[in-house]
Amino acid sequence: MTRARVPLVVALTLACVAQALAAAGGDAPAQSVPVYVGTYAGGGSRGIYRFEFDPSSGAATAPVLAAESENPSFLAVHPNGRVLYAVNEVVSFGGAPTGAVSAFVIDPASGKLTRLDQQPSGGADPCYLAVDRAGRNVLVANYTAGTVAVLPLAADGRLRPPSTVRQQAGTGPNRARQEGPHAHEIVLDAAEAFAFAADLGADRIFVYRYGAASGTLEPNDPKAAVLEPGSGPRHLAWNPSGRIAYVINELGSTVTAFRYDAGRGTLDAFQTVTTLPAGFSGPNKAAEVAVSADGRFLYASNRGDDSLAVFSIDAASGTLAVSGRVPAGGRAPRHFAIDASGRFLLVANQESDSITFFRLDPATGRPSPIGRPLAVSKPVCVLLAASPR
Repeated sequence: MTRARVPLVVALTLACVAQALAAAGGDAPAQSVPVYVGTYAGGGSRGIYRFEFDPSSGAATAPVLAAESENPSFLAVHPNGRVLYAVNEVVSFGGAPTGAVSAFVIDPASGKLTRLDQQPSGGADPCYLAVDRAGRNVLVANYTAGTVAVLPLAADGRLRPPSTVRQQAGTGPNRARQEGPHAHEIVLDAAEAFAFAADLGADRIFVYRYGAASGTLEPNDPKAAVLEPGSGPRHLAWNPSGRIAYVINELGSTVTAFRYDAGRGTLDAFQTVTTLPAGFSGPNKAAEVAVSADGRFLYASNRGDDSLAVFSIDAASGTLAVSGRVPAGGRAPRHFAIDASGRFLLVANQESDSITFFRLDPATGRPSPIGRPLAVSKPVCVLLAASPR
């Protein structure tokens, strides 16, 4: 996790507009999808930004400020598409040693965000959040505190104070990054029976039995899947089958594949592959991982090598094989998202203040860059929002 706190101001110029439209050959039509960008705010940058993306052509408009917010580094949207949630990655909120979570109502016409409310996150520096399928709870990972929490939601999407906060424990051999637990993500399985918290500091994926109605997380038995010391697990992506999970390890620059027992909530590792090309010897931090909707390809980003690694997935076993690597088009590709059509991939390059666009080859999975980057200051998360319902 990058601890930068003072990003640059968002560059919104007519040249940026021209670059974005040139990326796809014209104005974005009415079918475009709103994309929200979480940033490290402070100084000149002011919070969450928004632009329109057309998945039929790849066209994008210039980003505009959607809402002011402090360090809104990761975003999620309510299943109804009408409320957006953001972590506020800070160490103090309301006089307590905790970060915060903010809720915003999405204006269906303009896409502008209006703050609904804000609650403590249950620990310092929240860096990830997710909403369950029924819109009953927000689950949060608090990096510096090493905690995970559940915040119940009211019928209108308003946040309630945490109903559960779980303190994780553990260390690793990397003294600079693994002196204690650092929760980096919490996600649910397909049945939403179990929650999985990737802890970079503890080299573990902690497993909890999830109670949606009660807003609880109860430690599973066994309570965690253990990775190789120094791996630094960061994010987890599910194979569409729901039977295999892939974990990207930030410190090891690897992806570990796990078989999943949905009845017991257990993860059993069966393969680990590097995200880096042969011979690479510089510093690198792996960041994001995602699986294509058809389950044929896995994508991983590298910060240092500044690349997107592409793996093919064996349909029978779920094993990974290197398919190719392409430059991310910017520095430190921290996060990326694949659009609903499965044809485009958008990358947030944190250190080059840019969003880059790629078209995905349906046969090979290979990303091909289109146009020029869109200028956004210190982008941390790109969220393609669902249509309101």
